[in-house]
Amino acid sequence: MLDLSIIIVSYNTVELTTQCLDSIASSLSKSSIDLEVIVVDNSSTDDSVDRIKKTKLYPLGCTVIKNDTNVGFGKANNIGLKKARGKYILFLNSDTMVHELNLKELLQIMDSDTKIGVLTVRVNLENGALDPASHRGFPTLWRSFTYFSKLELVTKNVPLLNRFFGGYHLIHLDLNKTHEIDSPSGAFFLTRKSILDVVGGFDEDFFMYGEDLDLAKRIKEAGYKIIFFPGQSITHLKGKSGMKHDDKNKKKATSNFFYEAMRIFFDKHYSTKYPKLVTRMVHALINFQFKIRNSKS
Repeated sequence: MLDLSIIIVSYNTVELTTQCLDSIASSLSKSSIDLEVIVVDNSSTDDSVDRIKKTKLYPLGCTVIKNDTNVGFGKANNIGLKKARGKYILFLNSDTMVHELNLKELLQIMDSDTKIGVLTVRVNLENGALDPASHRGFPTLWRSFTYFSKLELVTKNVPLLNRFFGGYHLIHLDLNKTHEIDSPSGAFFLTRKSILDVVGGFDEDFFMYGEDLDLAKRIKEAGYKIIFFPGQSITHLKGKSGMKHDDKNKKKATSNFFYEAMRIFFDKHYSTKYPKLVTRMVHALINFQFKIRNSKS
């Protein structure tokens, strides 16, 4: 068995994907571990597959799986997972740069405590700020309300209030210290193959967005900890193929996946806890937010 399998889903992001793979090759100089990299291409129309085979990483152990159609982020990761031979699995976005990553140290942290189910590092945006999606609480009704009503934003620097109103991004926690969170981003999601064999991989009902929250919730419910480790960091060139895409039609489609993921997550994890009227209200609010988003694009 290998130490680690890194799974990357690529879809028409040839420049980003090849940069990501080159950054992995660079990080290997800091990590003497046995690993494989599996790139699952979701039927890209650019020259992704050919370009991947020309990267520095390809001769070091990179496998490319090309899907006939775009099956979505979660399903593509699951296809890679079926081929994975590593004790640990790292789901990594194609738009991340990991030049300074010390993978050996991260695996040692996982080895030190069998109750750690998921480990994530500090995921920075291009401007150096923390990617908020990498440090989240589960989106309960209250947390979702405080986030969308901006109460989280206006109280973020107020002690005690930020704990009460900032639960979605856990803004009261010290980002300079290692601590538990509810969910990291799927951009950097390090977990154990043995756990995935039990709880399953990503829920394929989520085409794009939300699948990382769902998997983290199932892992937590299985009794494992999810750890934020700020001692290492990566850069996430976030949204280059999603809601920040230049193509308006692709941007709208991606936005639709985002809000549909909210509905799926709520229905799966929370709808049975509330009267049907509450579920209908939540669906209506999600549709309203979707219309507002698209009216601005």
